[in-house]
Amino acid sequence: MSTTTTDLTALTGTYTIDPAHTRIGFVARHAMVTKVRGAFNEFEGGAYLDGANPANSTAKVTIKAASIDTRNAQRDEHLRSNDFLAMEQYPAITFVSTAVRQTSGADFEVTGDLTIKGVTNSITIPFTYEGAATDPFGAVRVGFEGSVTINRKDYGVTWNAALETGGVLVSDKIVLEFEVSAVKNS
Repeated sequence: MSTTTTDLTALTGTYTIDPAHTRIGFVARHAMVTKVRGAFNEFEGGAYLDGANPANSTAKVTIKAASIDTRNAQRDEHLRSNDFLAMEQYPAITFVSTAVRQTSGADFEVTGDLTIKGVTNSITIPFTYEGAATDPFGAVRVGFEGSVTINRKDYGVTWNAALETGGVLVSDKIVLEFEVSAVKNS
């Protein structure tokens, strides 16, 4: 099965995110001169896709905050601490959609409530539909990619350190990146 971007009706159904083929990542500026990239390795979620009327679609994701991975154990421990994600008190980061809008053939805006450290804000994530296929096991699989910039201070993540040369160690703006593969429930 291969689905074109103009005919999404065949995709209607309930989907489960495939964590082995999905990346939920982020990018932050470090010391104002470089980027640090990371990801969350443990999450679950799903979506209901309405191909005929995308506005009826919904999505929900729950991320385990402790699964943060920047490929540096010391930095990851600091990010899990009360300075940043306070994962013992707030073990989950969640996103629950409130609206879906098709902006063009393959482009969508998913608006929803993002909760980090117990603080909820509405954000809109632009997504591009990357296609659908039937995998070797007979399952219908869809792909979406998107990213959005948030201000971490809007979620109570305020720790920082001043640099001797001016500026700060960690940027306020964080880019959240989503590369999603989801499998249609049978």
